[in-house]
Amino acid sequence: MSVSIDQVFVKQFEADVHLAYQQMGTKLRSTVRSKSGVVGQSTTFQTIGRGTASTKSRHGIVPVMNLNHQPVECTLQDYYAGDWVDSLDELKTNIDERRVVASAGAYALGRKTDELIVDAMNNATSYVGDFSTGLTKTLVLNAIEKLNEKDVPDDGRRFAVVGVHQWKELLGITEFVSSEYVGDTPMVNGYEARKWLGITWVLYNGLPLASTTQRSCFIYHASSLGHACGQEVKTDITWHGERAAHFISNSMSQGAVLIDQDGIVRIKCKDNA
Repeated sequence: MSVSIDQVFVKQFEADVHLAYQQMGTKLRSTVRSKSGVVGQSTTFQTIGRGTASTKSRHGIVPVMNLNHQPVECTLQDYYAGDWVDSLDELKTNIDERRVVASAGAYALGRKTDELIVDAMNNATSYVGDFSTGLTKTLVLNAIEKLNEKDVPDDGRRFAVVGVHQWKELLGITEFVSSEYVGDTPMVNGYEARKWLGITWVLYNGLPLASTTQRSCFIYHASSLGHACGQEVKTDITWHGERAAHFISNSMSQGAVLIDQDGIVRIKCKDNA
């Protein structure tokens, strides 16, 4: 087995990791504000209060809105996912095996990305429900009402993340499955979603679960949550003679934060799964 790796292979391997991460590694990154190329250990997202329009006299000074800018800090952390490979020469010639290893690392980092975003969601203080019932149409409408009360924009950037059991309950609601009420099926990072009540609904099997039956789901506007990336997924491949193997290391630097409490509502559901 060769002790050196062809650079073309390394570049192709890293490209496979990037592709897998973007297409199948993360479900939620595209549903929130995302900032790339962050330099340093943290960055800030701006929350902007409401502005008020007013009149002015002829030739007078245009009045300012005096918006209340409140920066929210997002701290980045480094994450790694690696594995040993004894027969890298085989990977060079077998594209399917190479993609298996690449996808495994991308999936691990993608799950961490979504975990960071869900942890930020879990700081939401506004809620509907009390964990006594499953996800019902009434709970959904109550959550939407809370967003509307806060003047959260209904601009096509509202998202809902629900668990497996809640998705099953949604499929029992006629309006959720009928083509008369929902539009074309959208895709979120390669996954099928649904557009209902102006909200893109996403199935995610990693939402907070307490006491085995208390599931928290969330409806939110994309601008209420922030995701920051200092380093996109990066792959390093090194030879270790003492192990007679190559070590494939995938790494990234990311963080997530809740920016605006007004833009997110927790739905407390009973989970019978």
